[in-house]
Amino acid sequence: MKIRERGVTIGTLRPGKKNCITDIDGVMAGHITLDYPLDDDQYVCTGVTAVLPHGGNLFREKVPAASYVINGFGKTTGLVQVEELGVIESPIMLTNTFGVPSVTQGTLEYLLKTTPEIGDTTGTVNIITGECNDGYLNSIRTLSVKPEHAIAAIQNAKPVKVEEGAVGAGTGMVCFGYKGGVGASSRVITVEQSTNEYKIGCLVVTNFGNKDEFPFIKYGLSEIPQKTKDTPDGSIMIILATDAPVSDRQLKRLAKRCGIGLGRAGSHFSNGSGDIVIAFSTANKTLHGSSNMIETAHFIKDDHPIMNQLFQGAAEAAEEAILNSLSQAKTTKGRNGRVVEGMFSY
Repeated sequence: MKIRERGVTIGTLRPGKKNCITDIDGVMAGHITLDYPLDDDQYVCTGVTAVLPHGGNLFREKVPAASYVINGFGKTTGLVQVEELGVIESPIMLTNTFGVPSVTQGTLEYLLKTTPEIGDTTGTVNIITGECNDGYLNSIRTLSVKPEHAIAAIQNAKPVKVEEGAVGAGTGMVCFGYKGGVGASSRVITVEQSTNEYKIGCLVVTNFGNKDEFPFIKYGLSEIPQKTKDTPDGSIMIILATDAPVSDRQLKRLAKRCGIGLGRAGSHFSNGSGDIVIAFSTANKTLHGSSNMIETAHFIKDDHPIMNQLFQGAAEAAEEAILNSLSQAKTTKGRNGRVVEGMFSY
């Protein structure tokens, strides 16, 4: 059950039909969830989530993109090239901290198989993998995430409403001392005196904060008892998508506004937190290897009022996606007999 179904409304802009990142046409997302016990009180409680900017070949048809590091205690791959060239050319992969190498390898294997020219008749590929540390519940040292799990998550990606809560990369995550995980939301941006509208969508993996930071009163919620103690500083990965024709520079400006939603939800961006936003647009795709010397694209003017609505949409969608991750995550058991209660599992 999403947070709106519990009577909590975030912001004033209208959500998309699915209230999900997949409200942006062409965007797909999928998970693979690992949840099983091991010997000696150990437990695998983790997974992989894949976000695909479109259903075609991402290397051959790149999308404009940017990243924004709110707090840099994270172990991502691929963001240096995104910052330099302003495009994404691979699925955006999310997992646990120690799963980054395996997920990157699996994604590379998938891309090499589907795009034979990579590393042969053309250049190499830039793979984006983000992470949060799920080691409170997950026996992270077992390195349970394998390359084949990344491939499975990509193959599971669909343009439908994304499963949320304790699934995929969010399986073992903890947020505000409750069960965190995957959350998604979207906003519709209307253009005055026009039939045009744009959409902005967000997907998060939440793994941050302690109980005392969550603003129960602000959201009209009763404080819910929980037993989780001494969870470490955590992180959040935020994926922001839009169909608005914006440049990589403008996408960075949008990405920064996700920090507003994160702060409204109660985070102060702690010292040990990796709070990272990856943003892309499905408009103005770039063909790999085009022989054209000049490329032409249309972008929204920076001073057009629609930009403020996009900023508002980014903040609202990020905040609601965080709440949706909490609203749909169920009580989860993990290693050493630990149990993290779902905020609404009562």
